[in-house]
Amino acid sequence: MKISNLFSLFTPKGSLFFKLFAEDSANLTVMAKTLIELVHETDQNKREELIRKIADLEHRGDEITHQIFIELGSNFITPFDREDIHSLATALDDVADYIHGTGTRIQLYGVKEFTSSMKKMADIILQLTNEIEAAVNSLENLRHPEIIREAVVRINSLENHADDVFEEAIARLFAEETDAIALIKEKEVLSNMETATDKCEDVANVIETILVKNS
Repeated sequence: MKISNLFSLFTPKGSLFFKLFAEDSANLTVMAKTLIELVHETDQNKREELIRKIADLEHRGDEITHQIFIELGSNFITPFDREDIHSLATALDDVADYIHGTGTRIQLYGVKEFTSSMKKMADIILQLTNEIEAAVNSLENLRHPEIIREAVVRINSLENHADDVFEEAIARLFAEETDAIALIKEKEVLSNMETATDKCEDVANVIETILVKNS
């Protein structure tokens, strides 16, 4: 191995990791915005386009996650603990998977109408991804952790709100829906959206761990 190549292994690559995480979190926000468009769209052809867009964005997220893992395996010096970099990349990828899963279920189950609960859940997911993006973009400057702490608190609060919306929706569904197939379809979509909000909270927990370790 050339000396220059060996030296590069020990050169700090913090800015590269932060850039990749910023791209990943921004991609999540675009996915969430597309999901909002989807649950408000009435034209079936446009819905199909939006579902394909969500799938493409999920693939882009996979590419970013893969790049983070490549950089993690090829650099000895990282901006924070290696396991935390891996955990954060995985947690962000999980959020993307469940947003994508929501679009997939909408397509597979042939969902024709979106309830107010679905629209509320989509709105909460977007708010959560906005907070994740804010927190991730602040990781590079841990000398001012208040932005991260505030974002984490808001994420926890939004996830709790999502739980309430989900539980109320399920209670209404079982009390009012008489069509078993329609019940299953709506429950599956709502459950996937609720899991997406749980995964957002997982991201917040990883970020909070990073903050504690580096404060």
